[in-house]
Amino acid sequence: EYRQFVNAMMTDSVSVLGEEFIMTKLYPDTTVWRKDFAYHNGDPMTEYYFSSPAFDEYPVVGVSWKAAKYFSDWRSKLLNDHRTSQGDFPMPKFRLPSEAEWEWAARGGKASAKYPWGNPYVANGKGCLLANFKPHRGNYDADGFAYTAPANAFNANDYGLYNMAGNVAEWCEDAYADNAMPLTWDLNPVNNNPDEPRKIIRGGSWKDVAYYLETGTRSYEYEDATKSYIGFRCAMDHLGRSSGKEF
Repeated sequence: EYRQFVNAMMTDSVSVLGEEFIMTKLYPDTTVWRKDFAYHNGDPMTEYYFSSPAFDEYPVVGVSWKAAKYFSDWRSKLLNDHRTSQGDFPMPKFRLPSEAEWEWAARGGKASAKYPWGNPYVANGKGCLLANFKPHRGNYDADGFAYTAPANAFNANDYGLYNMAGNVAEWCEDAYADNAMPLTWDLNPVNNNPDEPRKIIRGGSWKDVAYYLETGTRSYEYEDATKSYIGFRCAMDHLGRSSGKEF
């Protein structure tokens, strides 16, 4: 869908927000596979990852926090233009999840889960690794993938969400703060600070050790940064009563 977004932006000179923008900041940075790491076989990924249909089901990378937010606005407009043309009510806007939302979703209903699959181990009883990350001393392809994996690889958690641990780390809405808990509260758990360029990333990635896969591990990157190991997923407000409840 991000490819569709980029193609649509190529035909416009104004963003969906009605502001002038610089196209190069919205394009995925195709050079990330080459520039992020020295002495590795990144050239094939640079050449094919963003263009070959072989990677259509893989997560987008090389997208900054700002570009991810632009995409969320464009996706909202695309959906609701279609819905209103069909006589339907518009849906809530797509957006980046807050850090608190992301962690809640990653736990999949298991309040104290160390990993999205629940148990404290990164492999099952047969020794099969449960996520795409850097196991052992750097045997990257031991989990079946040297770099990223398809977006539906490995098992979903109990909320039906795939790859909430590993594969690519994910941008969240929040600005980073060491003392985030005192800055937020239960009914507004989002640290909005436009003066803080560091933004939260969660979940760990294909190049990270298991510590970063834990549901409670926090990290950050600068909002303009583009990396071969950071992607994102959109969230949307649920309207009405909580799903799955009978009253």
